[in-house]
Amino acid sequence: MGQVAFTWLYFAVVVTDGAGFYTSPMATPSSPAPRQVGLLVLEDDPRNATALRQILDSEGWRVRVVPDLKMLHAELKTAEYSLLIANVGLIGLDSPTFQVMRELATVPEEEGGRLRVLFVLPELGAGQYATRLEADRLPYVTRPFHLHDFLEKVSDLLVEVKAIAGPLRMTRYEFGAARKKKKEAARTTSMFASRDSYSYSEEEIAEYEKAESEASKSRRSKLRTNLGNPH
Repeated sequence: MGQVAFTWLYFAVVVTDGAGFYTSPMATPSSPAPRQVGLLVLEDDPRNATALRQILDSEGWRVRVVPDLKMLHAELKTAEYSLLIANVGLIGLDSPTFQVMRELATVPEEEGGRLRVLFVLPELGAGQYATRLEADRLPYVTRPFHLHDFLEKVSDLLVEVKAIAGPLRMTRYEFGAARKKKKEAARTTSMFASRDSYSYSEEEIAEYEKAESEASKSRRSKLRTNLGNPH
């Protein structure tokens, strides 16, 4: 417990201090330059790591991928990251690292919290991890996950620590080179589930919703006309 407590205290001081260094109260105040949003990814599978880097890079965020806990600890000490996307299988649920991540991920922004954690669960055996993470109220995604859902969850966590101004909500309707890049990445990697719906136009989605609404009304009408029929 002594080592865990020391590790927590060390990371709490470093990570929640946005500047990452001591500033003398006598120093001349200056306006800090805006920093690029930093995302840290813990993933030892090269294919999955490449997929995550491509998707997150396309949003203009600075992405650093590390394959093990030793490198993860070293990067966290720099206090350069707003979000950690971590393969939960590499951390485990009973390790000192998980305990530290759980504490850091739940510090409110107004109390100095500067880091959020999004856990990535394997497709097989996800239930054993999900139960614990839900009990601890920690966010997670399960492979294979859908592109725009993943980006929305990432952006929500970044908004919590004020790393970005607002959440991403239009990823399924994007056009242009960035959208094409994401679609190609989703097709060529096993990390993201295929979902054709995110490439539909708004008109196609509206048509689908209209058809669903009409079908629902028809079913309700049929049920009402049969209420008096004993057969």
